Amino acid sequence: MALPVDPTEEPRMYQQTLLQDGLNDLLKTDKFVDCVLKIKDEEFPCHRLVLAACSPFFRTMFLSDLEESKKKEIVLEDVEPGVMGMILKYIYTSEISITEQNVKDIFAAANLFQIPSIFTVCVSFLQKRLSLSNCLAIFRLGLMLDCPRLAISARDFICDRFHLIVRDLDFLQLAPTELAAIITSDSLNVEKEEVVFEALVTWVSHDKENRLKDLSDLFDCIRFRLMPHDYFSNKVEKHGLVKSNPELMKKLQMVKDANEGKLPELKKAESKKPGDRGDVAQEEEENLLPGILNDNLRFGMFLKDLMFMISDTGSVAYDPIGNECYIASLSTQIPKNHCSLVTKQNQIFVAGGLFYNDDNQDDPLSSYFLQFDPLDSDWLGMPPLPSPRALFGLGEAENSIFVIGGKELKEGEKILDSVMVYDRQSFKWGESDPLPYAVYGHATVSYNGLVYVIGGKGDSKKCIKRMCVYNPTKFEWKELAPLKTGRSLFGATVHNNKIYVAAGVTDAGLTNSVEVYDITSNRWEDFNEFPQERSSLSLTSLAGSIYATGGFGMMPNDSGELVPTEMNDIWKYEEDSKQWTGILREIRYVSGATVLAVRLNTLRLTKM
Repeated sequence: MALPVDPTEEPRMYQQTLLQDGLNDLLKTDKFVDCVLKIKDEEFPCHRLVLAACSPFFRTMFLSDLEESKKKEIVLEDVEPGVMGMILKYIYTSEISITEQNVKDIFAAANLFQIPSIFTVCVSFLQKRLSLSNCLAIFRLGLMLDCPRLAISARDFICDRFHLIVRDLDFLQLAPTELAAIITSDSLNVEKEEVVFEALVTWVSHDKENRLKDLSDLFDCIRFRLMPHDYFSNKVEKHGLVKSNPELMKKLQMVKDANEGKLPELKKAESKKPGDRGDVAQEEEENLLPGILNDNLRFGMFLKDLMFMISDTGSVAYDPIGNECYIASLSTQIPKNHCSLVTKQNQIFVAGGLFYNDDNQDDPLSSYFLQFDPLDSDWLGMPPLPSPRALFGLGEAENSIFVIGGKELKEGEKILDSVMVYDRQSFKWGESDPLPYAVYGHATVSYNGLVYVIGGKGDSKKCIKRMCVYNPTKFEWKELAPLKTGRSLFGATVHNNKIYVAAGVTDAGLTNSVEVYDITSNRWEDFNEFPQERSSLSLTSLAGSIYATGGFGMMPNDSGELVPTEMNDIWKYEEDSKQWTGILREIRYVSGATVLAVRLNTLRLTKM
């Protein structure tokens, strides 16, 4: 359905169409043509009036006293014939076909002939196609053509993904001024200033002979006051490029003095006569501290430890310390029955659920596999699980994600011992070594490059106590000390180098027991019981504390009968008093959600 046209704009649109169609017809029929643009061996007949109306470049040329203003044939040298043909087609018809191959040339031509509409189209085209592979080139193009809108868009893209961009060889080709424009930015998405310093050192080392002279100026872009004292002393002051340079050491001494409260005296502006406004910009500059003393936090330094609640109605981040909720994503594409995982690198994945592919008659069922993109607050579709399953475990190690055990979602619901593995570098699924036994409803945790599988139910459909660990570097599973209580559908997390499991389902019913596994000694010990018997409890280690969230408990209904009831509360284990304390009675976002402990930038999130 077409959008309605504004009645006040309708006559204008008709007149523009009429005028452009008329001009194009005159060009095609060679009527009133009064000039020819000659580029190499090609000629382009056109109208001076049209060129002058659309391009200040040609308007200035035709109104000047230059020879070109009188000649019919105008020779142009700084543009290719094919590009000029597209420029003229746009002028006469408003049509232009921009591609990744020709956009740079069209952009340059639009800049040369000062045609803002084509310039704007090119900028929009490039902004929409910013990627890891081209952002540095587009950034440099924006600077070269003096286009702030494009340069800033590309710089912001680079700043958002700085930890990835610095690995690119193109990063090492940046000019000193281009590098400075990036690393001076407050919007740099880095958690630690050390990353910026190391990127600068890598850049200088790539061409030390020619770049050492730029190091002093670029040093002022680094916020040394944000670095830990040990790093500053051992890694910065003692670095080979630094300690032999008296000018750099003098600047670092200024940083050390500032950290001790000894700030340099600000340069005072000379007194002005009454009523003399003076140079305001210069006066402001004179009252600023040296750049090397800048201690403003970068954008990426506003990360917080949050509970990430993922459900089919959206994703919400909760700060239990500040008692604040943030909208992380409004996407409803997350399936109800899923597993979630946060990797050591703070990447968030969801696996599970079902979708039906009509095009695949042999194997139409597959499971979702999604990754959260914190930059766009959305979920990215990844290659789906090769074989759909339920009640499986999700773990990570060696840059891979493991889907472990579970039930086959086909007739008979076979219990599985198979392990699917997703390689995050090749973006492909494969198979790993199978478990020593088939299991479902178990817990899976990852720690120190190993994947632990705990409890669950086996072929007999009875709860089991077994626990094993997978070492992906040795390609082997190893049996560990068994649980004290066999259980399934329970909470599990790693906290202070130990594995905690809480509540769940036993063969006798729900339990509230908690036990802890000492990884070093390979022993289980009892722990303080959770206040209520529950299944599907979420257990997370967040900012030095253990939190228990949601699950299902038996609660009386209106008739006094005990029925399974979903719980939407949050509990915290208090280390001092050695007991569980309820911190939130009701938070509806827990309903149907999996819960992860993640670090997200609250400046990107919408506070609720």
